[in-house]
Amino acid sequence: MDSKLKWKLFLLFFLFIVGMLAIVLIVNYDRLSARFSSYGQKSDPGQEDSIQTDKEGLSDFLNDDTFFDEDVSKDVSYTEGQNGLYDLLVTSVEKDLRIKIVDLLGEPVVGQEFYVTLQGEGLSSSDGAGAEYKDLDQDGIIYIGGLQAGEYYVSLNHADAGASNSRIRVAVRDKVEYTVINDISYLIKSEEDVDPSIEDTEEKGALAEADTTQITTPFLSEKTEFGIDVSKWNKEIDWQKVKESGVGYAIIRCGYRGSSSGYLIEDPLFQQNIKGATEAGIKVGLYFFTQAVSEVEAVEEASMAIALCDQYKLEYPIFIDSEGAGGNGRADYLDKDTRTSVCRAFCETIVNSGYSAGVYASKNWLLQNLLVSQLEGYAVWLAEYKAEATYSGDYHMWQYTSDGAIDGIEGRVDLNVSYLVSE
Repeated sequence: MDSKLKWKLFLLFFLFIVGMLAIVLIVNYDRLSARFSSYGQKSDPGQEDSIQTDKEGLSDFLNDDTFFDEDVSKDVSYTEGQNGLYDLLVTSVEKDLRIKIVDLLGEPVVGQEFYVTLQGEGLSSSDGAGAEYKDLDQDGIIYIGGLQAGEYYVSLNHADAGASNSRIRVAVRDKVEYTVINDISYLIKSEEDVDPSIEDTEEKGALAEADTTQITTPFLSEKTEFGIDVSKWNKEIDWQKVKESGVGYAIIRCGYRGSSSGYLIEDPLFQQNIKGATEAGIKVGLYFFTQAVSEVEAVEEASMAIALCDQYKLEYPIFIDSEGAGGNGRADYLDKDTRTSVCRAFCETIVNSGYSAGVYASKNWLLQNLLVSQLEGYAVWLAEYKAEATYSGDYHMWQYTSDGAIDGIEGRVDLNVSYLVSE
């Protein structure tokens, strides 16, 4: 073959490869730029990650004698795998580490054998140079619990490539802080991943307390605002018709924690509902059905709610729905102190993120299962199905029936009246 022809073919092949790389970079530009621009940036107040890195800024070396020490950890822990470079995202809520293995685009890496090596003074002496934790189900997530608070070093290893030479320095928290878990999305599941018949089992306590005097028509007044609350159980909704029916606001279920598994599960109609209500000009708030058994889990639930609504304007609070799950729920038999601390942790996390927070429960649930005096400062959403509420405590919204009818919604729907002053 003529040498000039060879060079022309080589040049064409080279240009083809460069062109393909350029297309990939253009398609993923936003994700790549967001991914790499985040390193070394300071988080907003109240949103700071638990990862503590050594690369806070170039000026750090002025006050740090170890700045150029080869043993100082990095804020990125890349390791070579069978399909490229991988990174770690690490958070701590309370005496634990949540480790997510991602690719360069921030996507979780699944179906591969990873393990991490953990080193730190908090490990037992029998762990020697470090303890290894494997991603047994190959979902790209490793959870390590029961750690002592303090400083640790984490390095990522790939089964095919061996150990990485770089590592991340992380701080394990001693006590839960009521701040959002920024990367909670990797814990959120859809109903396609679970069995909803055993996971979504909330029972309305107010139904057992209802009487025949309850009002089932819209409650309209100049001093209050009429609204509804909805979830997947209300099926497809015509939000424009709902608006025309006089509904001023809707409290929309964003998700729930599985009664059996404890998974965080998004309501399958949440995005559709909040988008439809917002576009129809209806004010919105959220509620989350809890089955949390600890403050840590409550922070997870609040973080999920915030993550799901971050692109929408909320004019009503984010409520924790604290009621029973039919007697078989993982949180059904919590004592008053624990259940109250769960509600408080949820609400504090919501408030610390700049939103309003509240607690939903029936009259008897408020009186028998919560220490309401420790929840002052949060909105109370009372469920009591009678002509007049008999709950003697303060409340800001009243769900007065679950047997309402609204044009645009098939079947029965919960009706509410709000005493909250809207700006």
